[in-house]
Order: sequence, then structure tokens, then C-alpha cells
Amino acid sequence: MLDANLKTQLKTYLEKVSKPIEIVASLDDSAKSQELRALLNDIATLSERVTVIERADDSVRKPSFSIGEPGKDIGIRFAGIPMGHEFTSLVLALLQVGGHPVKLDDAVIEQIRSLDGDYQFETYFSLSCQNCPEVVQALNVMALINPRIRHVAIDGALFQNEVEARQIMAVPTMFMNGEVFGQGRSGVKEILAKLDTNAGARAAKALENKPVFDTLIVGGGPAGAAAAIYSARKGIATGVVAERFGGQVLDTLAIENFVSVTETEGPKFATALEQHVKTYEVDIMDVQRAEALIPGRINEVRLANGAVLKAKTIILATGARWREINVPGEREYRNHGVAYCPHCDGPLFKGKRVAVIGGGNSGVEAAIDLAGIVSHVTLLEFGATLRADEVLQRKLRSLANVTIVTQAQTTEVTGDGKKVNGIVYKDLRSGDVKTVELEGVFVQIGLVPNTEWLKGTVELSKHGEIVVDARGATSVPGVFAAGDVTTVPFKQIVIAVGEGAKASLSAFDHLIRHSEEETVTSEAEVEATA
Repeated sequence: MLDANLKTQLKTYLEKVSKPIEIVASLDDSAKSQELRALLNDIATLSERVTVIERADDSVRKPSFSIGEPGKDIGIRFAGIPMGHEFTSLVLALLQVGGHPVKLDDAVIEQIRSLDGDYQFETYFSLSCQNCPEVVQALNVMALINPRIRHVAIDGALFQNEVEARQIMAVPTMFMNGEVFGQGRSGVKEILAKLDTNAGARAAKALENKPVFDTLIVGGGPAGAAAAIYSARKGIATGVVAERFGGQVLDTLAIENFVSVTETEGPKFATALEQHVKTYEVDIMDVQRAEALIPGRINEVRLANGAVLKAKTIILATGARWREINVPGEREYRNHGVAYCPHCDGPLFKGKRVAVIGGGNSGVEAAIDLAGIVSHVTLLEFGATLRADEVLQRKLRSLANVTIVTQAQTTEVTGDGKKVNGIVYKDLRSGDVKTVELEGVFVQIGLVPNTEWLKGTVELSKHGEIVVDARGATSVPGVFAAGDVTTVPFKQIVIAVGEGAKASLSAFDHLIRHSEEETVTSEAEVEATA
């Protein structure tokens, strides 16, 4: 099952195991069970501390397996074959059950251990989803720490009957005690915030006690990370407040154009950014959403939980998010047929009909990827021609199960009240309104800046971007901005990193000059009263 390279890597990891590991498999006569048996046997041959047992149990899914210590009931189970993006989740589960330290703060571990309740989590994932592993790994580690938490990670493509019955049309989808708990990327802190109802108040109180920062960065993507590193290296008090560290990069599958990094994936790149920032004295305040900027001699940022952070200078790096088509049915059927990540959710539409809205690179790439999974793809482009690179267009046109419709204005996403069943568009050539029957709609029309919370505070362009000058300065003195949230053209990771560094240097220069001005003013006041 595992190739020689993976075996070598896994054997090296398993050398770190200090406790015995017992894998209990529930299998049947299916081909997938045979694959899983081969995988588990491969793992067992790589470490004498790993034992594999097959046990008939009609109460659990087949094929599936649990990972635990012999004689201990640890609630970690995989239903399916965790390869692809989930192979890392499998390796981490083996290491952590085998005694390798969990990389969480002591306070977070204690918070997990203190949860009062019994929680049965089920997470539906797809092997091509780059957002799913964070959820799977978070719930696995929580189940390891707290015996009252149990978690089953389920491959939605393998258990298609459950996906249909539960009407799951986006991954990751989490169920807790039989009810939908959440969808989309979530880490330990986000999950804890929903389970521990007092966590928000405690966090707000702790944040209120923070001292005044020299520079506070709002946003944890590439621009924010670069700004934090450059600020910290100046030896000034630096803080980063962000909803999720990594930002939009976390939703990016492949990165092949960041200079000096031949190829990587978004989540790996985001982890590297965070690790780099953490090598410096930077106060990272994650899982926090900014709601208002209050400029002044000391600037303030009010958070959603009510806390207020103060700083002499601010760097806004809140990035962007997927742009919506803003038609009836889009929001009503989000995660019920309307999706924005073809890599994540594509496998859930195997054998079905879908549409892709957008004829740029992202839209055409999505259509090409989906064509290998679904029965048919209809690509709708508003303009008269596709805007994607010619090499992508040639590939798209070579696919037999793809229909390309240009000059098509999407006007509605239709559904039966539970899930998508069609899309309506206007033919801009003839004016005719047409309907396409389908089960999924993937929106790929670019990004929109996260600046709603800044309206009326800093100058914004007609597109909602923060207007900045050549130094990254905004219309408000002492407030700078960087990355995809600004008017700087070409939304690229490498550009965001450079702009973050520039904004940080500009903020430091402002601090120096502002400090000198205060000193001169103070001396003048003394002389005037002498």
C-alpha cells in the first residue's frame, strides 16, 4: 500500500513513539477493506510498538479503524483510508497516541480537559481537501486529551450513502452528537470557543489587559506575517490579531510561484509563516475578529468580543475572501450545492452535474479538475471570451464532458429547499433566459477585500480596497495597510509579503519621527514655562 519513500518517512516518525499503539480494524470483504488491511499491515511492520488487530464489530463503519493504547478506550477512529491530505492526520494520531508531545499551550490543554460534557464528533472529509486535516487533527487531539470526547473522521467519497442521507455538500462538515456542529476550516481554539461558552468572556478580559503596542498588525496572512517579522526585528512591542493565521493562503491548494520555493501547498506555507513569526517576540492573538478602528494619538481596535487593543501604529492586512455572485439562491444554498473550493468539495459531486462560474484561470482550472470527477461541467463566463491562459483554455476545450457558455449572466441559483437543483442565466447575445439542471455550483470570480469594518474610517476605493501610497500609508496618520486588502495591483503572495515588510518599515519610521516630534514639543513647553 505504501511506497518505499512513504515507508521510510513513516518509519523515521515512528521511531519517536515511546508507548505501545493498538490499531483495531473493522473490515469486510470489499476492495477498500483489502486496501486498508494492506495499509495497516505496512504500518505494523515499521515499528515493533504498533499492533494491528481485526475485530468484527457491526456497530461501526467498515472499513474503519481505531487508534489507541492497549487496554485504553481512546476515541480516535478513521472510517476510510486516510491517504492524500489526511495521511498527515494519520501520522499525527499515531505519534500522539504513542506518547509524542501534543503541540498545544498548557492553558489550552487544561481547557480541553475541563470540558464538562460527552461529545461524539463525526467529521466528513475528502482526500483532496486541504482544509479538512486541521479539523480532523484538532478533534483527534481533543479526543486524546479528554476521554469524554470521541471522534470519527469519515471519507465522504467512500461513504456516499451517508453523505446523501445527511445532505452533506461541503467538507469538512462536523457533526456533534448527531447534529451539525460546523462546516469549513476550524482549529482547536475555534472548536473550543463553541464548546466552552465562557471562553469568549475570559479571552476578552485577558485582551483588555494588554499593554499599548508599538505596532499592531490586524490580519495573519502573508502580508501580516511579514509585517510582524520586520516589526519584531526592530525590537518594538509587536502584536498580531487575526481570525485565523494564514488567511486566504489556507484555502490555496498549490503554490508554485513563490520565489525560492519550487512547490508547496497553502496550509504548509501558512504553518511556515506562523512558525517564523513565533521565533520572534510577537504577541499572537488569533481567533479574534476586528470590528472597528478608532484612530487617535493612540489608535484602538475594537474586537467582536468587546475587547479593545491599543497601539501607536496600526498595519491593516485583513486580506480578501471569495467574491460572491450575489444572486438569489447563492447564500441560501451555500454548502448545500453552492461551493467555492473545487479541490475540497469536488469529490462530493462525483457523477453529478455542476456549473463553474468564472472564465479566468481559477474558473478554468476548477472546471478541468471537476471534469475528472463529475458527469458534466457547464462553465459560465460573463464576457465574450474566456480570460484564462491559453494553455488552460486548450486543455478545457479538449474535455468531452465540458460545455463552455460565454456572455452568460448568472441570475439565480435554484433549489428544492434543501439543495441546489439548477442555475439560471441570461444569454447576453439574445436576451433569452435559460436554465441548466444540475446539482452543484462552484463560484470562481475572484476576491473581495475584507474592509466592511473600516468604512468611514480610512479611505477606500470604489472596489472597497484600502487606498495606500507608495509607503503603504493610509489616509489616517499612523495607520498603514498591506496585501490583498489594498489598492496595490496584482494579488500575489510574493507581493503581499513585500508590501507587509514595506508597511512595517514605514510604521517604524513613523514611530521614530512621532517620538522625536513629541520630544521637541515637550522641550518647547518646558522652555515656555521657564
